[in-house]
Order: sequence, then C-alpha cells, then structure tokens
Amino acid sequence: MSAALTPRAAEDHVRRGCFATGPPGRTGVELEWLVHDAGDPGRPVPAERVRQALAPLPALPCGGAISYEPGGQLELSTAPAASLTGCLNAAAGDLAVLRRALTGAGLVLGGHGLDPWRDPPRVVDSARYRAMEAFFAADGPWGGLMMRATAAVQVSLDSGDDSDGVTGYRRRWALAHRIGPVLVAAFANSPLWQGQPTGWRSTRQAAWARIDPGRARPAAGRDGCDGRDPRGAWARYALDARVLCVRRGPRADWSPPPGLTFRSWLGGASAGRAPTLADLDYHLSTLFPPVRPRGWLELRMIDGQRDDGWLPATAVPAVLLDDPAAAEAAWEATAPLCAGGGVPPAAVWATAARSGPADRQVGRAVRACFAAAQTALNEPGVPAYVRHAVADFAERYAHRGRCPADDVLDAAPRPAATHPRPLPLPLPEGAPS
Repeated sequence: MSAALTPRAAEDHVRRGCFATGPPGRTGVELEWLVHDAGDPGRPVPAERVRQALAPLPALPCGGAISYEPGGQLELSTAPAASLTGCLNAAAGDLAVLRRALTGAGLVLGGHGLDPWRDPPRVVDSARYRAMEAFFAADGPWGGLMMRATAAVQVSLDSGDDSDGVTGYRRRWALAHRIGPVLVAAFANSPLWQGQPTGWRSTRQAAWARIDPGRARPAAGRDGCDGRDPRGAWARYALDARVLCVRRGPRADWSPPPGLTFRSWLGGASAGRAPTLADLDYHLSTLFPPVRPRGWLELRMIDGQRDDGWLPATAVPAVLLDDPAAAEAAWEATAPLCAGGGVPPAAVWATAARSGPADRQVGRAVRACFAAAQTALNEPGVPAYVRHAVADFAERYAHRGRCPADDVLDAAPRPAATHPRPLPLPLPEGAPS
C-alpha cells in the first residue's frame, strides 16, 4: 500500500510534475465529436451502435487512440508529434479512417461544442463517472451538461524551458491564459440547446464557467498570480480544490465527504483513510481548468468544430505559443483584455463566450492573433493545406467579426415572437458568477 502523504510532499509533487521544462516543439491534439445518425441528427444514437461500427477497425494507421466520453462522445487522441505538421497529418489520417467506418454504419461526426438537439444520458458506466455525475449534480445541471453533451478541440503543447523569454514556461503559462478568451471567441460553436438559441456563442464555455469553480476556472490570475509563479499557482489551485471522489472498490460508492478539499484531507479530515500519492495523481485528473498543466500545457477552451475546422483550431494556438514572433504579437494583442497587465479576468472570458469576435475589444484581439498566426504559417515547411485552412477560416469568420456559431444561428429556425418556450436549461444573463 502507498505511504500516506504529508502536505509538504503533496505540494512538492504537484510543483515538480506539472511543468516538465525543455525547448517547446511537440504538439498533440484530442478531437472530441458528438456522434449523430446521418438521417436524423436529433435521434438518439446508442453507444453500442458506435462501438459496433468501429469494432472491425485495426489499430489506427497514424497511431491515434479512440476513447469515449460519458455521453458517448467519440474522442480521437494523437500521440505527441515532433511538429505541428506531424500532429495535423496524423490526426487527419486517423480521422479519415474513422469517418469512413462511421459513414458505413449510417453515422456522422457532429461538429458542435454542445449537442444542439439532444440531451443524451450518461452511457459510459464506471465508478469515476458515477461519482462525477453525483458530485456535479449537487451543484446544479451544469456539470451533467458538460459530461454528456459537450465536445472540444484540446491542444497539447510543451510547457517551455526555464528561461524568462517567450519560450520560458512562465511566459507560456501566462500567454496560454491571455489567448484563452481569443480562442473561445474565434472558435465559438455552441449557440443552441435543444434547438433554441441560448444567447451565448459558446454555451459550452458558459456551462464550464458555472460548474465547481475550484476545478474549472482559470488557475492563472488566482490570488493575484499573473504567471510569475505557475508552479505555486497550480499547487494552490490543486490542493484547494474539492475532492471529487475517494476511490474504493469498482462497484463501491466513491462519493467523498461533503466539502472535502485535498488540502483538508491531507490535514486529517476523515475520508475513511489517509490520502496517498496515487490519490493525488487521480485528483489532478479530475481538475478541468481551461489551461491544465500535465507536464505539458493542455488547452481545453475550444469548442468542437464542424468538418475540418479542427485544423485551424489546432494550428492557431500552436503557432501563437511556439513561434517566437507570433507569441510576441499575441502578447501585445491581448494586453487590452488583461487586468493590470496580467491575465484576462472572468468577465473577459464571459464576454468572449457570449459575443464571440462581435465584441469590439475581443474581436480586435482575435484579428491580430490570426494575423500573427498566418504570418508564422507562411514559413517554409508548413503544408499548403494548413495555410489554406487557417486563411479560409480567418476570411470567413475572424476578419468579419464572426465565428462558427453565427452560421448555426443563421440557419436556426427563428423562435416565435410571442409566447417563446423557456430554455430547458436556463443560462445567466450576465457574466457567469
């Protein structure tokens, strides 16, 4: 059995493991997809139907891995690639195989950040997800919505080196948070819930902002941290977060005592046993801020995208962090969004989610960041298909103050002017509290 942890050992473990420093360059991506019936997108799709469609597949040709989210969302994860191009090529190759297999079964990958029509049940049965569902249900409907009905493009990039410049992990941590609202706005793609407009371009981001704040809000900016001490900020964030579950047997109840934080557990609060290092590592896997350090930086704020919109959604954040000139330009472009020169406050994230690039200040930052990304992608060695995908997205959306959600809203039936039906899931009118 693992030895019990001390508070000092726990903090040291988090500080050491969250940022593996070294020259940046590797890129990975996780593409989450809602799966729909090709003939009726609103029809429920049993998880077994998806599994049967993919069962005949051998290992994916480019090394990706398939997994399933609680509501049956399909996730394709690439292995870390030595370059952005390698990551995109691998994801595109594996995605083509997945799409062919699903098409043969009458299924399609629905590119949305939130299911526009269905309220799917939880279909993945595991002790982890049972505990997660119960934990979030105690705070309202938002966590369940996130688990069952949302999809994202999650980009993973190296933490950075030990320098104080644009390649350093401190600067990259802060920059990832500074461009976070830009990415929310530019790629917002979840304006509907059960067929009705919600008032948000990214309802997915609005939902994330409403769940347990100790595990879903941005870690940078907390306690006044502007990126100068990422290790300390993350250690405080992680240890102060409530414990989502206490692992027991696979069929046992994993529910934690109410209000138990990992710090209080370390301090002797009763949970049936003392916490171990394995418990701490598991706890870290239950934290979901928009930028999550896992030895690398995982950017989790981008809505799922239609068709090949995942290409610019992966390429833009990668070059904004990894290309030194683009990183400097993005730092300057996002300065007006930041409080006191640090990182954007919660209200900016909310504005980005509600209005997308139509907000004047956010839209200006979106356009400047896309311009910097396009310049970086013009370098030799970047495939033409990547440059064209980003340029087409910029022309269609960013430069026009639009995002993919606007296309969805343009095509959505207009609600009746009188006696509108209330939204099944009410959303706040102002910035998420």
